[in-house]
Amino acid sequence: MDKALFKNRQEAAKLLADLLKKYQQNNTIVLGVPRGGIVTAKVIADKLSLPLGLIIVRKIGHPYNSEYAIAAITESGLIIKNEDEAQTADSEWLHEEAERQSKEAQRRRMIYWGNKDLLTIKNKTVIIVDDGLATGFTMSAAIKEVKLQNPKKIIVAVPVSPKDTAEKIKREVDDFVAVLIPKTFLGAVGAYYESFPQIKDQEIIDMLNETPDPSV
Repeated sequence: MDKALFKNRQEAAKLLADLLKKYQQNNTIVLGVPRGGIVTAKVIADKLSLPLGLIIVRKIGHPYNSEYAIAAITESGLIIKNEDEAQTADSEWLHEEAERQSKEAQRRRMIYWGNKDLLTIKNKTVIIVDDGLATGFTMSAAIKEVKLQNPKKIIVAVPVSPKDTAEKIKREVDDFVAVLIPKTFLGAVGAYYESFPQIKDQEIIDMLNETPDPSV
């Protein structure tokens, strides 16, 4: 199954939802990581009749290669670093970039979520969803952010993850659920999808607007 392809995020999410049925209970919420993770999380939340929210994490790319993550930061300003790589970047630049990305995360929260009440995480089982993992860097930051709010349990759910990343994330959470953990990773999450389009902000807004204003 190492080279199996999902048709799209929706198909992958349906397969993932089937693996998450044991968490279909009143004390559970689903948090998607924008952008693609919201598509996946929306399907799961709908299939399991669970509240849907989001958790925003921003990657900090290397100054000479923005696609190569050296850190990740949450909207509250919590940051995790690849210490070896972060040392190769100018410390002042890294501080300024971290602030910029944290503000961008806050801005996106307002765009996507607006003035709706935030989901209550304390004492809840929280399922954090993305459309796949590569290094797991942003997911680790998301996990740390959720832990600050004292959940009962944290479950990470993704359609696909490399084996080493899966093992790393498993150590950080109560449960890790994936449809596919290939022995040899194809190098990018999108390689496991036949259709893997960029998700626009308006699509996320529309999906979240279909979700009732939470008072949980």
